[in-house]
Amino acid sequence: MRIKSPKDFWAGLMFIAFGMTAMVIALMNYQFGTAVRMGPGYFPTVLGGILVALGVFVLFESLVIEGPKIADFHLRPLLLITVGLLAYGYLMQPLGLMLSTALMVFISAVGGHEFKWKEVTVLSVVLITFSVLVFVKGLTLPFPIWPAFME
Repeated sequence: MRIKSPKDFWAGLMFIAFGMTAMVIALMNYQFGTAVRMGPGYFPTVLGGILVALGVFVLFESLVIEGPKIADFHLRPLLLITVGLLAYGYLMQPLGLMLSTALMVFISAVGGHEFKWKEVTVLSVVLITFSVLVFVKGLTLPFPIWPAFME
């Protein structure tokens, strides 16, 4: 049997692996229950089963229908976006919402194939404004806006 769509083939295997993992973890660690009286393991098990079924469908489709090849893997964007998110998480408390958000946007933008200071700065300002309005003002979450030494 020949794989006609490698992208769908690997996506199907990934869906099956994640679904099976969710089902095994849920069934080993949580009580399943019944449809009328669901236990804590019911939802992850059913969701994992649906994911496995979707994976089987996508995997079968990859053997029947022609599809695109797998694109080249670029490690730099993945690493820089991860570093940006980790920096945001670790620097939120000491630097505050505004500076940590700006830093996250700039670090993540460096991972792209084109970096323009003006566009990234505008994006950063828009994201900071949105974050402050929604999370601090709207939802009244106790996020520090500025670093502790500036307040």
